[in-house]
Parts: sequence; structure tokens; C-alpha cells
Amino acid sequence: MRSGCRPLIEDKWSLLVIALLGPGPRRFTELKRGLDGISQRMLTVTLRNLERDGILVRTVLEVMPPHVEYRLTEMGVTLLEAVEPMIAWGRENVARVESARADYDARTAVA
Repeated sequence: MRSGCRPLIEDKWSLLVIALLGPGPRRFTELKRGLDGISQRMLTVTLRNLERDGILVRTVLEVMPPHVEYRLTEMGVTLLEAVEPMIAWGRENVARVESARADYDARTAVA
């Protein structure tokens, strides 16, 4: 990696946002509801980074009151296709990972 080049997927939230946008456009509040544990600020930062990278597009809808929606770009769709197996693996193994974490924490808390 070149010096000064940041990773494409910077944080744990980016893939989850991309997955939520897979079925179609979503508003900020819909994304926030779908991401358990994300703060409003972190979601804003994540969305800005993904927009800057060309992964999603932010559109202001001229309705009253105004709404903002986010959707994947063509490049974002190809990224989603590439990471879908990772997302599926995470969903299938979340209970096992949580169990492993609990076991590890129990072992290391005693030590």
C-alpha cells in the first residue's frame, strides 16, 4: 500500500451500511435503525466516507419536510457483490463468535 493511502473499508460500519443499501435506497433514519449500536455521528462519518469513495450517492428529495436518501452507485453494487460472502459468513457465525468472545473474556478475567 502506498504511503498516505487509506484503506477502502475503514471501519466496521461500512460493510453493514453497504449491505443495508443493497435492496435499494434508504433514508438516514432507516439506516440508523438497522445498525444496532451506531451513533448518529459515526453513521454520518461513514456515509460521508462512502460517498467520497464513490460507493454511494446522497440525494436530497425536494419534499416537505426535505428528505435525504442514500443509494449504492454502480461501483457500490459491485463492491456489495464482492463482500456478500463475508457478510453472510458474519450472519451465520455471529453466535459462535459471541460465544468465543465470552469464553475468552471468562478465561482472561481470572488470570
